[in-house]
Amino acid sequence: MKPLRKVLISIDWFVPGFKAGGPIQSCANLVAHLKGEFEFYIITRNTDYVSTEQYPGITANTWHQIEPGVQVYYFSADNLNFQNVKKVLRGVQADVIYINGIFSRFFSIYTLLIARSSKMKVIVAARGMFAPSAVNVKNDKKKLFFLVAKAVGLYNKVTFHASNLTEVEHIRAILGDKIQVSVASNLPKILNTNTPFPTIKKEQGKLKLVSVARVSPEKNTKYALEVLSNYVYEGQIEFTIFGPVYDAKYWEVCEAIITSLPSNISVIYEGSLDSKHVPAALQEHHVLFLPTRGENFGHIILESLSAGLPVLISDKTPWLDLQEKHVGYDLPLAEPTRFKEAITVLLALKQEEYDEMSASVRSFAAHYVADTSIVAANRALFS
Repeated sequence: MKPLRKVLISIDWFVPGFKAGGPIQSCANLVAHLKGEFEFYIITRNTDYVSTEQYPGITANTWHQIEPGVQVYYFSADNLNFQNVKKVLRGVQADVIYINGIFSRFFSIYTLLIARSSKMKVIVAARGMFAPSAVNVKNDKKKLFFLVAKAVGLYNKVTFHASNLTEVEHIRAILGDKIQVSVASNLPKILNTNTPFPTIKKEQGKLKLVSVARVSPEKNTKYALEVLSNYVYEGQIEFTIFGPVYDAKYWEVCEAIITSLPSNISVIYEGSLDSKHVPAALQEHHVLFLPTRGENFGHIILESLSAGLPVLISDKTPWLDLQEKHVGYDLPLAEPTRFKEAITVLLALKQEEYDEMSASVRSFAAHYVADTSIVAANRALFS
């Protein structure tokens, strides 16, 4: 029997980590769908995002087979250098190397330089890093990096993985029209379709909103709080925020808004949420509220839809025209009054109306997850 092609995935954070959100989920889903068709080798850190605590029960700087055909090498911080990355990468003798992101010193730049000197096929997953909303954060450093990358031909003979056509435009707007790009939507989490979804109680005039994302300008946490603070609502609103705080000063501004909210609106900050607890947390709320500045996919959006939660998001994601599909709202950030109006409508829903909308949401998500063309497009990346 012909041996399986070896795919080496390079990523800063991987399971059991969860604080980095989407990139971890994207890679975990990719492996879950394609294991058995390829041999996967993942190199990563032995700590989670914004954490120095090592994963318990995992020995650093050695390969761990986490399931048949899937091995992970967890680097400790003191062992991360060019030579060690090169030694581990060359030892795999992979057919394809799949690099997540652009700016990581060890897991993007070093890995790319090492891979370019071999005969391996090199794929770089853009992960939304070329979007204007991402480039504009620390934009001077990023613009200098892209300028140098183009000048030295860093991405010559490299294939970029874009999750949608908009991301293709973002990549080529920065690196030029000659850059090679393949399009494959991010794969959804494999769900147990036999698991029954509990029905949450929904009273007219009461609404439980939830956000599961980093507390950051990119995810627009402050904007969400301002939508609640700047308008008058008739009823009780509870907004629960899950996610790590990366910028303490940004969170201080958010906290100041929270303290000024009227008595009928409460905000609860719960900190980081392990991905395995996300489904249960979602099912305790009515609506995902995430006015993000931009997502190349948005795993939490799909996971919320799969759990039956309508979503209230910006129009800066691939999830569009939601209102006409009766599954939520995708609204322009320049019009905060429209977010207020959507919350007012959702607040007024009675149990029967909410249940009807929730059923539409689950049906929409199930149809997306069942689309086999998405798996085929990702398979083609490595073939």
